[in-house]
Amino acid sequence: MEDLEHWIDTDRKVALRLIDLMNECLRTPTMGRGKPEPLKGNWSGWWSRRLTGEARIVYRVSDEFIEFAQARFHYDP
Repeated sequence: MEDLEHWIDTDRKVALRLIDLMNECLRTPTMGRGKPEPLKGNWSGWWSRRLTGEARIVYRVSDEFIEFAQARFHYDP
């Protein structure tokens, strides 16, 4: 994931938080830390969690896997 590489290069603390939140998404996709919320509009079917004040993790949950779309910017509705 490019965004994880970015955080490793620029802010290791955020990179570690990202890894931690990704693991939490696997355990409890719609509850937990980072204030998970379902997205609307163009992102309908996706969820977001707060990574930093601005950056959000955006992901989609299916029966078989979790797809991560981004973890670096605020999503554009």
